[in-house]
Amino acid sequence: MGTDADDVVAAAPPLPPREIFRRFWPYTSGRRRWLLPLVLLSLTGPVIDAAELWLFKVMVDEVLVPRDLHPFVWIAPTYVGLIVIGGILGFADEVTSAYVSERFLLALRSDVFRHLQGLSLRFFERRRLGDVLSRITGDVDAVETFLLSGVVDVLYDVVRLGIFLGLLFYLSWDLTLIAIFIVPLFLGAAVHFSRLIKQASRERRRRSGSLSAVAEESLGNMTLVQAYNRQDWEQRRFERENLGRFHAAMASTRIGAVYEPLVELIEVCGGVAVMALGTWQLAQGHLTLGGLLVFLALIGKLYSPVRDLSHLGATFYSASASAERIAELFDQRSEVQEAADPRRIGRARGEVEFDGVSFRYPDTSRWALSDVSFHVHPGETLALVGVSGAGKSTVAKLQLRFYDPDRGTVRLDGTDLRELALSDVRDNVAVVLQETLVLHGTVRENIAYGRPDATDAEIVEAARAADADEFIRLLPEGYDTVVGQRGQALSGGQRQRLAIARAMIRDAPVLLLDEPTTGLDMQSSRRIMDPLRRLMAGRTTVVISHNLLTVRDATRIVVLDHGRVTESGTHDELFVRGGTYARLHRLHSMASSTGPPSQGTVLS
Repeated sequence: MGTDADDVVAAAPPLPPREIFRRFWPYTSGRRRWLLPLVLLSLTGPVIDAAELWLFKVMVDEVLVPRDLHPFVWIAPTYVGLIVIGGILGFADEVTSAYVSERFLLALRSDVFRHLQGLSLRFFERRRLGDVLSRITGDVDAVETFLLSGVVDVLYDVVRLGIFLGLLFYLSWDLTLIAIFIVPLFLGAAVHFSRLIKQASRERRRRSGSLSAVAEESLGNMTLVQAYNRQDWEQRRFERENLGRFHAAMASTRIGAVYEPLVELIEVCGGVAVMALGTWQLAQGHLTLGGLLVFLALIGKLYSPVRDLSHLGATFYSASASAERIAELFDQRSEVQEAADPRRIGRARGEVEFDGVSFRYPDTSRWALSDVSFHVHPGETLALVGVSGAGKSTVAKLQLRFYDPDRGTVRLDGTDLRELALSDVRDNVAVVLQETLVLHGTVRENIAYGRPDATDAEIVEAARAADADEFIRLLPEGYDTVVGQRGQALSGGQRQRLAIARAMIRDAPVLLLDEPTTGLDMQSSRRIMDPLRRLMAGRTTVVISHNLLTVRDATRIVVLDHGRVTESGTHDELFVRGGTYARLHRLHSMASSTGPPSQGTVLS
């Protein structure tokens, strides 16, 4: 669970706009041919707006003022035609824009997720999952605004500005000069406030990530929260992050609230000045009534794109904060790198060797493993025993190449894992973990997760071998029953038998059993004993257990203590030797005879 000190997600490193464009522009590849039609479609809007306004001038000057209805015969259908054409082109513009934008989002979001899948386990151990999810969703959307929608809007506003300025100069050049005199004031206000908005937006996105992280962590551990009556504490933690986001949002809102009336004041001042001079020109006969009315309407149209362009600056700054968060994800590199020309071995024989392996986790000073060596031949079973924190599970992580050793070598069939294709390393290993991982999906999908191309017959066969077929057929929908988030619809023993069936169907030559019975009662532990034996048959097996009463049948037992191998041999050899293993074995025997039966039963 998080603490007060680490709830807030760190801000991403800032990037200049040019760098953001350089990094994300390639995602428009394959869709750039649509950009020109999209721009052309967006440009038709201002042209039609200008034509409608010009028709309004003609209507006033040639119909209303002289009270002559004859021109109305062609003005009315022309106006209707412009409306229809505008609607058709607007529909095409909207659909095309949505297509280009959504395809961009599809490509970028998929690439972000693909990149995350390739990062090492270390990244996910030190990152807040809720913040990562926030980046995949909201931040990716903002990048599209920065790169596509925002750019198209800029072009649209620039064309509107050009067309309306042209008409204004045609109607009255001196009035137009007065009108555009206030444009620098617009731009100056935009530049000043955009800097403030950028800072506020970056803080707002960071706070949103923190809020998502706290919510995901709390809701994902609801059993623990309720069991320890920590609902109030979690609520206060969520409210603290929510309050942080509130303050960031209010800071951004206050900036916008000052900016909006200031822009409106500038716009009104310009409009009043134009109206005063235009009224004088109308009185002098230098301007028609229709011309003045259209001029005033065009002034509104002129200020609108100027105002929108100034808003787009703030929008760009806000989107750039999200782009920085996505760029930071892309900058992350897996700590486990595949060789430039990896060796492919296909299906391994299953020979596992640790040769002088030393390893410590990043940002720690204590060695998790120190000069650990052992050799497991195909079909043999190695048991790793020791107290919690002795380094047993670290061995499994190195065997799966979640990490690389700092010193020494881990080999599969005599080849250093670092020389093999990462996919080959993991394809040759099946795992049954202490934490039974069950996905939200059907029983059939959970078993087939071990080998997606498995047939229904193979799935059923694996379930039978795992002693799971019987309880599966009693479920409401049998193999098509949805087991719920983390398999909440199943008991612990049932989830573990599903995990065994998943390992069965994978049919890998190397098997890792990491405390597979921890957390199960004695009856459930005994129930999965036979399926585990069937799973281990003919496979190179590494059993990780803290319960010494369960490993006596292993080919070899290795005792770990503070990351070092202190003893190695068979059960009988170690027991006769009278060392650490024998002492711990007697303690376990006394505990099991005077108290509840021990829960870890793998090989007994």
